[in-house]
Amino acid sequence: MHASEQGSGNLEMFGSLLRYFRERAGMTQEGLGKYVGYSKSQVAMVERGERPPKGKLVEIADEVLGAQGALLAAGRKLRASRFPSWFEDYADLEAKATAIYMYANHVIPGLLQTEAYARAVFSQENPPYEDDELEARTAARLDRQRVLQRKPVPVVGFVLDEHTLKRPIGGKHILKEQLTQLLEVGQRRNVTIQVMPTDREVHAGLNGSMTLLETDERTQIAYAEAPGGGYFVSEQPHLGNMFAQYGILRAQALNPEESAQLISEVTGRL
Repeated sequence: MHASEQGSGNLEMFGSLLRYFRERAGMTQEGLGKYVGYSKSQVAMVERGERPPKGKLVEIADEVLGAQGALLAAGRKLRASRFPSWFEDYADLEAKATAIYMYANHVIPGLLQTEAYARAVFSQENPPYEDDELEARTAARLDRQRVLQRKPVPVVGFVLDEHTLKRPIGGKHILKEQLTQLLEVGQRRNVTIQVMPTDREVHAGLNGSMTLLETDERTQIAYAEAPGGGYFVSEQPHLGNMFAQYGILRAQALNPEESAQLISEVTGRL
């Protein structure tokens, strides 16, 4: 089993046990949170396996919920996952993909992010990550970028809405460094970066961002994210429609040379 899969499984197991003992004790998430110094939403995230328990949660919960050591034993087996549990399956497919195509409309995609930009993005999480969790997420995102230089190299394409180049997440100095990296990565022979200008009167991606993969088994699959999780699309005609939609987006966007010129102009104004 992959280490991150094991970590996710252990977190989910602990979360399920915590929920079982909490409900058996007739206590609400908010009630448990008052004992352990958590908000209701933070307790819920631990119970869903999305966040490892911090501080004295394991010890206090074991005592106040009458778990008689069961939570302590489960806590000793925890391995904090590098990714949210719902992202694990996608990350495994991405690492082995022969082709990756992304359309982004809010932020620069994770595969292109600098360390400072990635950390700034994760700093926007609500409720906020603990410091060690933020650093773990940032390191995992940077580690994903190894796929761009993997042997054999995958074919990788990006379409970025123009305003993703101008949103100064973390500050203008971080954005400038990020745009400089875009220009560098875009020079790789296996990577294509295109920009969808804001003045286009047509736009095939108004229904949101998407990621399309061709797996190592040469099958196609699409992935999209929503608040709180992500989902795969693997059935026709929806899958075919998404690949067609991405093809139209590429045709509507600036070509790679024009895109690099625009990115350079935006960088020069920072």
